[in-house]
Amino acid sequence: MATYKPVVIQAFPRLGERITQDTVYWRGYKTPVQIKEFGAVNKIDFSPVPPYNYAVTASSRIHIYGRYSQEPIKTFSRFKDAAYCATYRDDGNLLVAGSEEGSIRLFDISGKAPLRQFDGHTKAVHVVGFLSDKYRIFSGGDDYSSNLWDIPSATEIVSYSEHSDYVRCGCASKVNADVFITGSYDHTVKLFDARTKSSVMTIEHGQPVESVLLFPSGGLLVSAGGRYVKVWDVLKGGQLLVSLKNHHKTVTCLCLNSSGQRLLSGSLDRHVKIYSTTSYKVVHSFNYATSILSLALSPEDETIVVGMTNGVLNVKHRKPEERKEKSQKKRQPAYRTYVKGRTYMPKQEDFCVSKPVKRVLRKYDKLLKSFQSSKALDAVLEPPIRLYTPEVTVAVMQELHRRGTLRSALAGRDEKQINLLLTFVARRVIEPRFTPVLVTVADMITDIYQPVVGQSAIVDRQFLRLQEAIGKEIDYQEELLEVLGMMDTLFATFTKKRATHLEENKSNGLTETIETNMNN
Repeated sequence: MATYKPVVIQAFPRLGERITQDTVYWRGYKTPVQIKEFGAVNKIDFSPVPPYNYAVTASSRIHIYGRYSQEPIKTFSRFKDAAYCATYRDDGNLLVAGSEEGSIRLFDISGKAPLRQFDGHTKAVHVVGFLSDKYRIFSGGDDYSSNLWDIPSATEIVSYSEHSDYVRCGCASKVNADVFITGSYDHTVKLFDARTKSSVMTIEHGQPVESVLLFPSGGLLVSAGGRYVKVWDVLKGGQLLVSLKNHHKTVTCLCLNSSGQRLLSGSLDRHVKIYSTTSYKVVHSFNYATSILSLALSPEDETIVVGMTNGVLNVKHRKPEERKEKSQKKRQPAYRTYVKGRTYMPKQEDFCVSKPVKRVLRKYDKLLKSFQSSKALDAVLEPPIRLYTPEVTVAVMQELHRRGTLRSALAGRDEKQINLLLTFVARRVIEPRFTPVLVTVADMITDIYQPVVGQSAIVDRQFLRLQEAIGKEIDYQEELLEVLGMMDTLFATFTKKRATHLEENKSNGLTETIETNMNN
């Protein structure tokens, strides 16, 4: 009796993932650390000076975390209600934060009680920050106003009431100590100069603005609102340079890496997209468990911290560079030890003893070997095989068809099994590598179960899906044939023109030769 030959699974080429320098760089982080906060994390800000601690604003508290600590090393909790937008000063010594009750508090990192309190807003203050001169603070609140404060005297310098909706984001210029920018839910971004009594530039974003970011050079401005991230040229009066729409939900936060060559955006769609600031194309992306509210990147991109709506803080640290040190490992046998004797050719007087190789058969091969066609088909319709290796399922169907037992394996199935079969066929029949086999399977299923059509709404729906998938594929093929016909016509025209041109050149050359000979 001949030995059983396992089913041959046809191998198809796969398109490999394109590995770029950005892919390698941004994948160089360790497994993330999860830290649970008391509420949604609305702001994360890294200290600009070593050891690069970061402030996390969530609920009514501000927690200061060390670079590698999973517990806060300091807490500011002098808020009656929610705190917002805790931001470091450039020297890392002071921290300013807004609050739901409308007051702004200034903290010394080494103390606990507020150094200053600024009262002037009538509603919640969602955005605060330091100007680059370190002695003034700008703020924006739900009372539609944008204010400027003096730190030494704790007084208001100027108040701008130009927005017509909540002011929810802002940033200060690092080049000019008098310039700051605010973004509002009235769809506008306004640029203010402390030396003037009104805004000097207004940019229409088109969506409620959730975040704004100014490049270190001060020439480019990035605004985020709705699903759009837009880049503006400030030096050209707010000219739109590029509009990016790579997220599926509202973009909530923006961030630049340490070199300024990569722009990061976080969204409610649970993704962080990384763009190149030269081409503005997505070079990498991160996926998170829930919607993202805040995002921050430490100096030298050592740590990336993401705050989410469920109060979870996701912290990723970069993997240390591998040091090429010669470790004293136990010496392994040389390669020649393993291959010794493999190339030995037996002599005439040698007696060869062959060792039979034991083959381990898959479940479906065992069932096919025992002629259990229906159970073999059930085995390859299990989710791990059906979803991740559909070529195995199709190969077994092809083998059953070769044996002439495919019809009997498909027959006698209940509603759930028919639904599973039709779902697989409708999904995979449009793939060219599976089409020849699955068209035959679809014909057999239609012939076998045609008498029961109309008895089950689930099965009827799957038949309609199959009909729709095949109909669309036929339409695509017809369109492709039309395009091929057009291309053939064009190629034929080009060929004729080229041939005519060559003939003209040949005739001209012959005429010139005859004339030359006659003159001579």
